[in-house]
Amino acid sequence: MTTPIPQILEDIFAAIRNDNEGLDDHIRSLKAALAASGRKSVEIDAARLAHNNRQGRKIMQSYFKKRGVTVSFTGND
Repeated sequence: MTTPIPQILEDIFAAIRNDNEGLDDHIRSLKAALAASGRKSVEIDAARLAHNNRQGRKIMQSYFKKRGVTVSFTGND
């Protein structure tokens, strides 16, 4: 059984707050959970980002895309 996507997202935000410790592992878990649900993308609340600006969002999108997950944001300015 895979971990629910909302829990994986919480783990990702915790990893980001913890100097990205284990971030790649959580992204792999997210990718697997998305694949299990037939999705390739996830929406993230932009307000939860440490750097909620265009540059911060683009960095996150790029990092996740390199690992096979497309990110879009809700709550943009």
